[in-house]
Amino acid sequence: MPPFDCYVSGTDTGIGKTHVSASLLRGWRAQGSRVIGMKPVASGCEPHADGLRNEDALRLIEAADAHVPYADINPFALTDPLAPELAAANDGVDITMAPIQAAFARLCGASDHVLVEGVGGWLSPITATMDQKDIVHALDLPVIMVVGVRLGCVHQARATARSILGDGCQWAGWIANEIDPEMDAFAENLLILERVLGEPPLAVLRYEPAATDSRA
Repeated sequence: MPPFDCYVSGTDTGIGKTHVSASLLRGWRAQGSRVIGMKPVASGCEPHADGLRNEDALRLIEAADAHVPYADINPFALTDPLAPELAAANDGVDITMAPIQAAFARLCGASDHVLVEGVGGWLSPITATMDQKDIVHALDLPVIMVVGVRLGCVHQARATARSILGDGCQWAGWIANEIDPEMDAFAENLLILERVLGEPPLAVLRYEPAATDSRA
């Protein structure tokens, strides 16, 4: 798959968005592209000598071998492992669009392509007045949907795809990520997903221990 600017969202929390995003970044680097991963809003950050750091954002930095300020990768780093709206309130932080847009512009200037990873599932709100669709529209990005392949994933995938398209966002395709190694009929479920989504997956990632998202 050739690299392109995109927003990676998913059917739920804990379905491996960061694993998929890091895999894409490594693959695109191997093709010779300068790519950077961005995590605009991240909760559950840990204190480090240089400030709060998020595990998922650090994985994106490592995958892209990025040498840019951390604050551009993760403009809103929040302490508590809660929904962003609650974590931001606890930290006394107002999440606004302007810092995200400014950081994204700087990353675009430092790379060929920028991959932006969302939080939780597609319909998880950022704030009381900001949804993920607002970030996608503000940054003018197509959306890659990550499907965590487990029991119930067909419903989640159909509902999420309809929401992305219903929100007027550009559709870039979907990626299947196996998160339950004991799921019966994995291949058969992929065929159902391909049928109901109307296209084959951009990629299929098989199960890897500890590869799912641990936070929103």
